[in-house]
Amino acid sequence: MKTLILFYSFSGSTKKLASQKAAETGADIEEIIETKKMFVLKAYTVGAYRAMKRNKTEIHPIKSQLNSYEKIIIMAPVWAGNPAPAFNSIVEQLPSGKKVELVMVSAGGGTKDSAEGTKNLITAHGCEVTDYTDIKTLVKK
Repeated sequence: MKTLILFYSFSGSTKKLASQKAAETGADIEEIIETKKMFVLKAYTVGAYRAMKRNKTEIHPIKSQLNSYEKIIIMAPVWAGNPAPAFNSIVEQLPSGKKVELVMVSAGGGTKDSAEGTKNLITAHGCEVTDYTDIKTLVKK
């Protein structure tokens, strides 16, 4: 099954995990980059608020031809219990009919309160959620 990993990483943790997953599975990989990178303080305040409201952010165009993949894995950090705003921008570009696996990465450990709403965003675009995983990362000291 031809698979693409789309990921957004703010601090580098999600990027590391996405690269490992691509190496393990042989999937293609593409990093999603915001057109204006937020500073840490803004990410923890404005970014977290936007995540809770499920707002989008402006991202550079996705280069991969999404229609040529049978499965798309989306990996994103969790801010205030919800996927970061870049995740919402990725979802908006999904072609219908795709199998989508979601991987949410956080130091806090989960998205139990927002998981159903996140899955609903995917199904609203005519896609099927095949798996949903929360990954707790170690906090760097």
